[in-house]
This record gives sequence, C-alpha cells and structure tokens, in this order.
Amino acid sequence: MNEWPEGWSGDDGPRYGRGSAGAQPEGAQVMRQVRRGGGQVPPGQRAPGGRGRPSAPPQVPRQPSYVDGGEGQNYADGPAGYDSGYNTGQVYGAPGGGGGPAGPGGTRPRGPRPAPNWRRRIKWTAITLATVVVVTSVATYFWADSKLHRDVDLSKVIDRPDGGEGTNYLIVGSDSRAGLSAEDKKKLHTGSADGKRTDSMMILHVGDNGDTLISLPRDSDVEIPSYKGAESGKTYPATGRRTKLNAAYAEDGPTLLVRTIEYNTGLHIDHYVEIGFAGFANIVDAVGGVEMTIDKPFKDKWSGADFQAGKQTLNGQQALAFVRTRHAFAASDLQRTKNQQKFLSALAHEVATPSTVLNPFKFYPTMGAGLDSLIVDKDMGLWDLASMFWAMKGVSGGDGTSMNMPISGSRGGNLVWDKAKVKTLVDELKNDEKVTVTGN
Repeated sequence: MNEWPEGWSGDDGPRYGRGSAGAQPEGAQVMRQVRRGGGQVPPGQRAPGGRGRPSAPPQVPRQPSYVDGGEGQNYADGPAGYDSGYNTGQVYGAPGGGGGPAGPGGTRPRGPRPAPNWRRRIKWTAITLATVVVVTSVATYFWADSKLHRDVDLSKVIDRPDGGEGTNYLIVGSDSRAGLSAEDKKKLHTGSADGKRTDSMMILHVGDNGDTLISLPRDSDVEIPSYKGAESGKTYPATGRRTKLNAAYAEDGPTLLVRTIEYNTGLHIDHYVEIGFAGFANIVDAVGGVEMTIDKPFKDKWSGADFQAGKQTLNGQQALAFVRTRHAFAASDLQRTKNQQKFLSALAHEVATPSTVLNPFKFYPTMGAGLDSLIVDKDMGLWDLASMFWAMKGVSGGDGTSMNMPISGSRGGNLVWDKAKVKTLVDELKNDEKVTVTGN
C-alpha cells in the first residue's frame, strides 16, 4: 500500500514538486492525515477493497491578507488593532510618520506658507547698500588722497597780501615733458626743450556770488618782486626788473610765480594746481574724449593742430594741440587763453557727468590719470580739488564768468594790464561780489 499522497511517490504517475519532472507548478503542500490505530484512507483514495466513496479533498486554511487588511489577520500586524504601517508601505520616521496623519505619498500635509516679511527684507537691504556705499567711499577717498603730489609749499612765499572772501586757485598748465618718450614727444608735437615753462595760467575764484575764471596771458608784462628761493632758501631783493609772466615760473618755479602774481595784482592765492602735457592728454583719453564746437577751421604746424569747423570729439592728442595753438590766430596768446578756458570748462563738465561718475570702469581710470598728473600745494585737499572742478563745470554751464585779464596795451612785445580795471576786479573778488569788469 502506498502511504504517500498521489503525485509525491510511486511509479504509476508523474511526480510534482521539487526535483520532479512534472511541468505542473508546485501547489500547496498538505501533509496527509495519519490515523493512529485505524487505517485512515488517504485523501482521494478509496478504501481497501474499492468500497466506499473517495475521501473529500482537504480544506486549505484561508491565507492572511498582506495588502489591505481585509479578512484575515495581517502577519505584520501582530495583535488585532495594531497597525505596523507595513500594509500601506509607510515607513515610520519618514515625512508624515511618527504615528500622525500623513498626506499623499506618505508626507504630512503642510499649512499655508507664511507671507514674507518685506519690511525686514527692505531694512536689511538698505543697511547692506549703505554699508557698501560707505566702505567704497572711504576706500576711494584714501586711495585718491594718496595719489596727490603735494610738492608746492606756499609757506615759502613772502610778503603775501591779505586773504578775502571765497577761494582763489592758480591753475597752471606747464610744458613739462616728464614721462614722455621720444615717440610721445613727436606725436604730441611738444619738442624736447629741457626744464618746463607755463603755457597757460588762470585764476579761478570760487565764491557765493558766482565763480570767475580769469586767464593770465603768458606774455603779460610784470615786475619780479623780492622773493625767497624755493630750493636755496635765500632771499633775492627786488631790482625793478620787468619780464614776461611765464619767465617767473622758469626762474624759480611755482612759488616765485605765485609771489609775482600776488605782487602785481594784490590778490591772495589760496591753492596751486599744475598739470603737464602728458597728464592733460591722459585725462582726456581716460574720460573718452571731450566734445567741442569749433567756430572756424585752423591749422598750426607748431602744435600739430588741424581742425575743421563744427562739433567734434577731441582725443588727448587733439585736445593738447587745441589748447596750445597760438600761431594760427591774429590775437595770438589772447585767443589761445580763450580756447584754454573753453576746453577746460568742457573737460570739467565731462568729468562730472553721471556717465563718468557712476561708471567705475570710467571713473577710476579718469581719477587715476588726473591725480597722477597733478601737482598741488601742501594744503590742498580732495574737497578743495572737487570744489575747483565743480566751479569750472559751473562756468562752462553759464553759472559763472570767464574772461581774460584786462589789457591796456603792450610794452616791448609784452601785454600790459589795465591797472584801473585790474584793481576793480581784484576788489570785487576779495569781497566776493559779482564781477562787473570785462576783459579782452
């Protein structure tokens, strides 16, 4: 008698299960019921002798649910009523876990995002911007201040007239060729003379009743007074010697020039500013050129000038030729001084425009080129220099007066000042009154 269930052993039929050759998948394995003492008929078989009905197939216990917690206990759940979270795929400790309610995807539903605190944001933005502006301004100030060449000591000037209202600047354009290569000298038509002389001299008065720019022709006839040598410290007595104004500069530099102007005008000079050929051209190029309107065409082989009439933008080389030209004009030096005033006012206006001041890629090169090339007195500060440029900008905009020193005639080829008009002019400047005197 075969004791094994059908399909497990025997030679009469196919085998199923592990290691069998049958193709039918392995079903649930049910252990046969063994009856002790009596011979229990195995399921699906008849009783011995063929009598009786086949035994009923075994009842397979209902399998527990692993999905939705329906009938049957979830094996992962443990005691009834306990939810381990495995039936929903929820992992405790993930967003929405911790035993609390969770939204779709196992995340805990969030409340509405709080509105941004705009007042706080604006406050900190303003503080940040203010800090950047302050730090940048302070750094720029010290950078610019360190670039000033304070080489002129006005304390060496003796017997000075009393000061008046407002501030008087002596602005000098020298023909110094310092820093110019041989190629630069050729391109700029400067020549190669040793030393330096003054090509232009101007007095800028800055006051409450309007600013005044006065050109002093280089060929002005003046008397050289007593003075103390800038280098030697020796005092040279006056001899009544008369010469051209630019000769005073050539003889003993800025301090003798200041001393000579103060002696012949009676006007106190507060600050001294000088710029050479190279520095002048560099400033113009750094600012991107200066727009000018030239009334009549002119050409001069000495300065290299070659201009057509009309509005045009001058680069550094052209600007230098423009302010140096005198041989092309019938009025010679007087016309040149007018052109110098016109150009310097236009340059100051260009430097002070927002396109220059607010553009760091233009502002710092312009500042660097200008400050590197300026020679000033020891008491000159950046605020004084800024005041001077703003005043020149105002003059070009019609807020001030520009003029030549009043001339009454000539002596030995030198221009003689009109003493009466000069006295009136100086008195008005000292008292910071509106200027009524006109120049040539």
